[in-house]
Amino acid sequence: MTKPADAPKPVSSPRRLDPEDAQHALEEVQECLRRQQLVQDLVHRQEQGDRKAVLVEDLVHRQHQAEIQTLINRLHPADIAFILESLPKDERQEVWRLVSPEHDADVLLEVEDWVRESLIEAMDRQDLVAATGNMDADELADLAPDLPPDVVAEVQKGLTEEERAQLLEAMGYPEDSVGAIMDFEMVRVREDVSLEVVLRYLRRLHELPDHTDQIFVVDRQDKLQGALPISVLLVSEPETEVSAVMNTDYLTLGPLDSDADAASAFERYDLVSAPVTDDQGRLIGRVTIADVVDVIREDSQEQDLSRAGLQEEDIFAPVAMALRNRAPWLLFNLCTAATASFVASRFEGTVSHIVILAFLMSIVAGIGGNSGNQTMTMIIRALAVGRITGKNIWQLVKREMLVTFLVGLCGSLVAAAFAWAISDSLSIALVMMAAMICNMLVGAGVGVLVPMVRARFGKDPAIGSSVLLTFATDSLGFFIFLGLATIFLI
Repeated sequence: MTKPADAPKPVSSPRRLDPEDAQHALEEVQECLRRQQLVQDLVHRQEQGDRKAVLVEDLVHRQHQAEIQTLINRLHPADIAFILESLPKDERQEVWRLVSPEHDADVLLEVEDWVRESLIEAMDRQDLVAATGNMDADELADLAPDLPPDVVAEVQKGLTEEERAQLLEAMGYPEDSVGAIMDFEMVRVREDVSLEVVLRYLRRLHELPDHTDQIFVVDRQDKLQGALPISVLLVSEPETEVSAVMNTDYLTLGPLDSDADAASAFERYDLVSAPVTDDQGRLIGRVTIADVVDVIREDSQEQDLSRAGLQEEDIFAPVAMALRNRAPWLLFNLCTAATASFVASRFEGTVSHIVILAFLMSIVAGIGGNSGNQTMTMIIRALAVGRITGKNIWQLVKREMLVTFLVGLCGSLVAAAFAWAISDSLSIALVMMAAMICNMLVGAGVGVLVPMVRARFGKDPAIGSSVLLTFATDSLGFFIFLGLATIFLI
């Protein structure tokens, strides 16, 4: 794909950062594309070779392109990325051709991975080199896995030796590590200079790196000695030496630390940036709040999908791809539902004898599942932030079981009253009460154990957890309720 050379330049106007503007822009883009498709359909219904109709179609097409181009190029790259993510693949690539080349790099960095792949596939080599040629080493490292090798090699030729080394270093770290998200742009000073010298040095810079809230103090071997907050620099006397006002109590991260651990540290200590040091204490990079927000958002999205047994996918992906993503856990869920039905079928005599049980047993299973889901959500969250250790695990289990028992006791009284009201049987009400408490305890037990066991073996505690929970509460819920009914009511 080559960007049109004769495309009109976007109207220069101030950008107002507002998510609602992007939503309105998306609706306008969709309307333009709809009108364009309507004209194409009308022209195709004309007789073959109708030159006038073809000319009209071409004119209208150009008008729609100009309208879309003017609209999207006034937006922030993040909002352009939102629009591209919200369109089917063909329309996405059509709109992408209209994005100004000056936004290409920023948009590629903003879009989700599954959209980025489709955009890169549609770009020719020249456009890719132009879009990535001015990226920083850490940004280029983010895109490198999706770029053709010859494009990466071409871009590397334009880097300095230092930038090339930074790129190779960033690409060498695991995907979910601090090294993979760290930024190489930062300001360093020595501790034996005055603040006036530091200020003069800063004024010579073209601009400060984004999210610079502190300047890192290093020695001649680049070993980190402390941090000089910008706020302290601005209010202190210029003659003061850096060593007198720098902070020596600061957080450092290692390049192999988990990015989730880094996010927890930022949340706990209200950080804007944090230095990254190697095993020798040398300053090699920094992590900023912008990087951490991306990590938190991605982890949150992954957990939401994992609970349902899903992986990230293009919402407009081909049906076959969606089937590969969703079918395995749905088939497993089908097997678990069949197991629950099989358990219920073993008590056919009990249900046929007391028909009202067929209406009540779904309540027992549903409440057990909801209770277990509450427990599971709490456990997964506690695991994510590192609050569960080997020493407090059993205390946590006992607490959850106690809370569930007390909640179940209160809820079962209501359920028993309902059962008594519709069956006019105290025995059925008592069985309902006992079964509900037992199944809620089962749900709590599964909600605790499944995430912990998966985490113990290095697996994502959220993946498929809800499916396993439903299997346990449905199967055992039917078994407990109908079993108690068989013992005490038949």
